[in-house]
Amino acid sequence: MNEAQLRSLTPSVLGILVRRGADFAAAEDAVQDALVEAVRVWRAAPSPSSSNGEHPMRDPKGWLVTVAWRRFLDATRADAARRRREDLVDEEPTPGPVSAVDDTLQLYFLCAHPSLTPSSAVALTLRAVGGLTTRQIARAYLVPEATMAQRISRAKRTVSGVRFDQPGDVATVLRVLYLVFNEGYSGDVDLAAEAIRLTRQLSAAVDHPEVAGLLSLMLLHHARRATRTAPDGSLVPLAEQDRGRWDTGSIAEGVDILQAALARDRLGEFQAQAAVAALHADAPTAEETDWVQIVEWYDELARLTDSPVVRLNRAVAVGEADGPRAGLAALAALDASLPRHAAVAAHLHERDGDLVTAARLYAEAAHKATNLAERDHLTRQAARLNSRSSDAP
Repeated sequence: MNEAQLRSLTPSVLGILVRRGADFAAAEDAVQDALVEAVRVWRAAPSPSSSNGEHPMRDPKGWLVTVAWRRFLDATRADAARRRREDLVDEEPTPGPVSAVDDTLQLYFLCAHPSLTPSSAVALTLRAVGGLTTRQIARAYLVPEATMAQRISRAKRTVSGVRFDQPGDVATVLRVLYLVFNEGYSGDVDLAAEAIRLTRQLSAAVDHPEVAGLLSLMLLHHARRATRTAPDGSLVPLAEQDRGRWDTGSIAEGVDILQAALARDRLGEFQAQAAVAALHADAPTAEETDWVQIVEWYDELARLTDSPVVRLNRAVAVGEADGPRAGLAALAALDASLPRHAAVAAHLHERDGDLVTAARLYAEAAHKATNLAERDHLTRQAARLNSRSSDAP
């Protein structure tokens, strides 16, 4: 068992500690300590076949629960302010196998505690359960890393000592799953499949059109995943992807789920985003994409969310539907400091024939990119246009 496999057990172990009375912040610290100890023990222990039956690999989850619980007890006894919590515990849990029930989704709801604001609950869950770094969460929220670190710290202090017997609402859990999927789909950590799995569970348990909208959106995006990068790891833009390799089964399922959700006439942002993804998936070629309808869906999204990122994507769609100058006019109303603003401007200027400005903006966008593959792609775009400009008479 490697470190990644050990860490995949974190949500379930954390959930067990919380249900046994540990406050969230202390439980998280105890689980992290147990993971560090596990890595050391796993490396030092003999192989399971040569052990006497006590090798931790025989029951890694039970071993982690036992060690984490002991670390929690040690920390509780050492902290006078938490001594009042000792009467919640009669004895340490018995070492051995523990239930194989998946507690991850339940833990998402517990982290979305009513004592937290929705944004704080999302940030805390992404950090503690989703496994994202503070930097990744800050990037998703378009705020400085230091600001997000403070928000997460405040959330931990708020729930420290709180019994997690009041689960949060569906909307907050959906927001967390959405951000986890986005990081898995476009970031450095592969969390997309896990987000889909949890959203399927939520869809089976909750009758809510936005749950269906989110599941549809995930399936439609995930259907294109195999074509998003070339064999050398470089990004392949949507217009250049091999649509014959898209997962038609996932697309069909995503469209069916979306149509059933839209029929309930309770439109939400995830359904609207899924509608945009469905229009892309439905086009046999990039040239046949129904950009006019996509602009209309972005108008709905802007009405629902007032998100600057939505308006940025809308500017791209307007540029495709009504021409690059119309797209540039829509872009002019947005803050130039928005992530990917320079990349969108470069694309629109290139389509308008201004290769010098486009090359400069591609280089600027590459400098700002936080993802290595995206940075390389934008750098190649700038070099391509610079080469064309130098070859022109």
